[in-house]
Amino acid sequence: MVSAFRRNFTRHMNALRIAGWGQPMVPSKGPLIVYSNHPSWWDAAVYILAADFLFPAYESYAPIDAGMLKRYGIFRRIGAFGIDLGSPRGAAGFMKTSADILSSPDRALWITAQGRFADARERPLELKPGIARLIETSPDCTVIPLAIEYGFWLERGAEAFIAFGNPMRSADLLERPRPARLKRLDAELATVLDRLSEDVKARDPARFRTLLEGRAGIGGIYDGWRRLTSALRGQAFDPSHEGRRS
Repeated sequence: MVSAFRRNFTRHMNALRIAGWGQPMVPSKGPLIVYSNHPSWWDAAVYILAADFLFPAYESYAPIDAGMLKRYGIFRRIGAFGIDLGSPRGAAGFMKTSADILSSPDRALWITAQGRFADARERPLELKPGIARLIETSPDCTVIPLAIEYGFWLERGAEAFIAFGNPMRSADLLERPRPARLKRLDAELATVLDRLSEDVKARDPARFRTLLEGRAGIGGIYDGWRRLTSALRGQAFDPSHEGRRS
C-alpha cells in the first residue's frame, strides 16, 4: 500500500527531502508521538513516506477527520482512524483510541497539531490544546516535533521538505501544567520550522538528504524535442532543468 503513495508522490512532486541536521533521533524503546504543523493536503502522504523511510520498526497511526476518511477509505488501510473533534464525544473517543495505540512500545502516533491548514511561516503556530493533553495518555512515550514545508526550486513539481527536532520525554513534559506544556511544544516546533525555512530559502540540495525523487523535466512536446536534439548531437538526454540545454 505504501508503494501506491510513493508512485503518486513521484508522479506529482519532484522530491521529498530531509534536512541534514533534522534526522530523527529515534529512542531505543517506547511509543512515539510525532507532532507537526499542517501546511498542505500532502502532509498525510509525507507522514506515510517518512514513517516508512525513517521509522520502519514502528507501526504508525494518524487521526483524520471522520468525514474525510469516508471519502478516502484507503487511508484506513495504513493506520488512519476517524475522529470528530467538533464534539466532546468525538474528542473523548480520540483520546481513548490514542491511549490504546500508545500502549504498545512499537507504535507511533502522527498528529497535525495545528488542526487546520496554515502557512509554514505563520506565527504563533497556535497548536490545539489537545496535543498537550494527549501526552497524558502515555507517560512513557517520546514526543518529537516535525517541521514540514513545501516549495518550488528548479523543476516542474514541488519539493517537500521535512526536519525533526529534539525528542522530549513525556514524563518531563508532564511536570508542567497544560498551558506551559503547550507553550513548550509550540516553541520547539517553531524553532525547527524556522531553521528548516532558512535551508529551503537557500535552495541548496546539499543541505538535504533526498528520501524520494520524482521524474525531472516538463514532459510532453517540450521534453520530446529536447530528447530528439540531444540524440542528434550524440548527447545523453538529461531532463532536469539544469541539464544540457537543447
